[in-house]
Amino acid sequence: LPFVEVQDKEGKPLTNSLIEAHRLNSPYILEGKDKSVFNLLKERLANLEEGRVNPRDLAKVLLEVDVNALLHGIFLAKGELAGGRLRLPRALSAFVEAKNAQRAVSGGVKSDPVNPKGDTRKGFGNVPFMRDEWTASQIIAYFNLDVLQIRAYGLGDQVERLIVLLALFKIKRLLHGGLRFRTACDLDLISLDVTRPTGFEVPELRAIEDEIRELIDEIGNSGSFGKTRVRSVVYEK
Repeated sequence: LPFVEVQDKEGKPLTNSLIEAHRLNSPYILEGKDKSVFNLLKERLANLEEGRVNPRDLAKVLLEVDVNALLHGIFLAKGELAGGRLRLPRALSAFVEAKNAQRAVSGGVKSDPVNPKGDTRKGFGNVPFMRDEWTASQIIAYFNLDVLQIRAYGLGDQVERLIVLLALFKIKRLLHGGLRFRTACDLDLISLDVTRPTGFEVPELRAIEDEIRELIDEIGNSGSFGKTRVRSVVYEK
């Protein structure tokens, strides 16, 4: 899939548009000495400098530069890029809600078997402590995927299907392997229920992965991803 990788001046990986909080609007991509991606966006989106911004024009360029921005949204907050008006809302959003949350008080001792009575100010000695954590009778993760927004991009059935499957892939991977949100917070999935559309069943992860690979090949062969799928930027201040 198209994305932008960022390297330091020695050619070592630094970051990329998949993990940057603001995706293509990352300062490591747009604010360094290397202006290749910035200039590409400015050139390809020059027709949006004046008048109403057509989201379809922006979506078409993002398909070639960073597909995940079509799923997670983008705000190119640069005055030189259409006056800072280039944005797409998130198609995929999520939150976690706890019901009947209650405080769970616990404690322990930082043990020093060598010198239990040592100077605690310097890190020696036994140090008792208490800790407040939280538990709940029910924890629910909600995911919302705006399929109408994805269709409104006007990128064709295959691309629409790819973006939807990418969303399902990320949700399934999170629920089946990434539910350790923090220390002492390990969660297990009990059930996955779809409220809309009625009757829809989320495919198995393996089936999603297989179809994503097929769609990437087909869309890539059609030329919709452009000639360069991985663009490299060297970040220097």
